[in-house]
Amino acid sequence: MEQVTQGTKERLMSDVNAVLVDAEDLLKQAAAASGEQAADLRRRAQSAIASAKTRLVDIEHKVVDKTRYAAKATDHWVHDHPWTAMGIAAGVGVLIGLVINRR
Repeated sequence: MEQVTQGTKERLMSDVNAVLVDAEDLLKQAAAASGEQAADLRRRAQSAIASAKTRLVDIEHKVVDKTRYAAKATDHWVHDHPWTAMGIAAGVGVLIGLVINRR
C-alpha cells in the first residue's frame, strides 16, 4: 500500500489547483468561442475535472485504507497490552489536565 505522505498531499493539492485553473481558463475560452470550438473546450474542461475527481477518489481510498489499518493495529495492541494502554491514557489525561489548568 502506498504511503500517503506530506509530499503526496502537497502534490495532490498542486495537481488539483492546476486542473481547476485549466478548467476555469477553458470555460472562459468556451464562453468567448462559438460552435464546435466551444463544445470542444467544454469537453476538455469536463475531462480535466473528471481527472481531478478520479485522483481525489484514489487518494481518499488510500487514506481510508490506511486509517482502517491503523485502527485495527491499535485495537490489537490495546487488547494485547490493556494495562499499558490504561497507563498511557491516564498519563495523557494528566498532561491534558495540567495544560488546561494553566490557562
